[in-house]
Amino acid sequence: MYAFRLDIAEKQSRVFHMYRREHRHQLSFEDFFLPFGGKLSGNNRWIKLAELIPWDELEDDYASQFCKGFGAPAKSFRMALGALIIKARLAITDEELVEQIKENPYLQYFIGLEAFQLSAAFDPSMMVYFRKRLPESVINDCNERIVRHGLNVIQSEGSDDDQDAGKDGGSATGHGSNEQGLSPSVNQGTLLIDATCAPVDIRYPTDLSLLNEAREVTEMLIDAMHPPIRDAFGQKPRTHRKKARQQFLAVAKQKRPSISRIRKAIKHQLGHLQRNLVSIDALIACGGSLLAAGKHWYHKILVVSELVRQQRILYHSDSRSIPDRIVSLFQAHIRPIVRGKARCNVEFGAKISIAVTGDGFTYLDRLNFNPYNEGEDLKVQARAYWRRHGHYPEVICADQIYRTRANRAFCQRHGIRLSGPRLGRPKNDPELVAAEKQQFLADQRQRNAVEGKIGQGKRRFGMGLIREKLAVTQGSAIALSVLVMNLEKLLELLFVLFAFLLQMLIGNEANGEVEERLLSNQPAAA
Repeated sequence: MYAFRLDIAEKQSRVFHMYRREHRHQLSFEDFFLPFGGKLSGNNRWIKLAELIPWDELEDDYASQFCKGFGAPAKSFRMALGALIIKARLAITDEELVEQIKENPYLQYFIGLEAFQLSAAFDPSMMVYFRKRLPESVINDCNERIVRHGLNVIQSEGSDDDQDAGKDGGSATGHGSNEQGLSPSVNQGTLLIDATCAPVDIRYPTDLSLLNEAREVTEMLIDAMHPPIRDAFGQKPRTHRKKARQQFLAVAKQKRPSISRIRKAIKHQLGHLQRNLVSIDALIACGGSLLAAGKHWYHKILVVSELVRQQRILYHSDSRSIPDRIVSLFQAHIRPIVRGKARCNVEFGAKISIAVTGDGFTYLDRLNFNPYNEGEDLKVQARAYWRRHGHYPEVICADQIYRTRANRAFCQRHGIRLSGPRLGRPKNDPELVAAEKQQFLADQRQRNAVEGKIGQGKRRFGMGLIREKLAVTQGSAIALSVLVMNLEKLLELLFVLFAFLLQMLIGNEANGEVEERLLSNQPAAA
């Protein structure tokens, strides 16, 4: 009904920014100026995290989004990504993030400031622009680069410390190295894959409540469009809002209304909405502007018209499902995701497919707000593993939905063992059957790691309830949760390496003292 686009309005309201690079070298924590004296500790967790991120390498792609020499200078990439990492790691709001950065010199160093300052580095509203400038695809690329760079840093520190301690071996961690001397084409490692839903913070939708909310939107739009054209149009169209509100509350306040009463209330709300949409058409024909109530209402009327079309189809048909069903007027991109879980059968948010490697690092391979069959992602995730590591995995541990004939043929063609029982009748050999059963149980235990990563992202890093409103910012927040999980893993490996090297150093000192005592007890040479 309202076939218009927002491209022109968005271009007119767009603000251009240029990007100014201040330094091309990595900022050292020894150079960070503290006005009250002293210096930062190199053992702080934020100092260690800053060393694991290749800021200069990632900045090149970020700077390409901006104009050259035109517009106000934008915030640096380190400030943008650093602020998003702090927010996801501490699970705080945008306003609390700004206050935390003002009070903590380590956080100020982490976002790239050269000296401690008492004023805020940026306004809390800038976090929205940071999430828009760093969408899901950019965050995923940063995730892969950070994992590679972090493992190289840990391996280099481990090898350097081993050489200082008199060792001739490699890294103490062993990550990223081919210990068995296998060629890159040989399948190596384990890939754990699974899918889940990242629910968003919306009210649980019902057809009646959505129609009532849409009716209120049309009434506000009529109230804003009529005054500028009162002389040309005449009296304001009647909306019967009090009657419509009473009809809605008469059913909404009941604890268990019958289906017939709900259908009758839906019919009333559809009638009110149809009359309001006809009135809006008449106001537009008389010269009224849809932008009179604001730019955000310009988009909501499209959502309302689509909602009315869907609810009419559902009302006059026996089916209770429809493609691209709208469940929120303010977040029209959200779709119901049927999960079939015991706690909640349907969730509302983005469906994601994640992959966990054998060394514990997580990757976001797919994010979509529409429901899809995650079994189709096995081939894509296996090829992504080959792109990251140069070879296919030796084993893929997946759920039953991934064990299709097409996926089995793909794994057999590339020499990959897919977890789960094989097709066909069981073998006659009892020992072979017992061995396959033990292998299946071992794969199931190993697959628990991907469930643990999903739980860690939802309970610890905010993936369990996405509070961002836009589709691009929600995707950025979900990808950041995965990125922060990998940073925590790198930090854990780094601390384990330091503890191992410290223990090895203490052991060498103890051995040296024993040797000195033995030499002191020997008789002097003639």
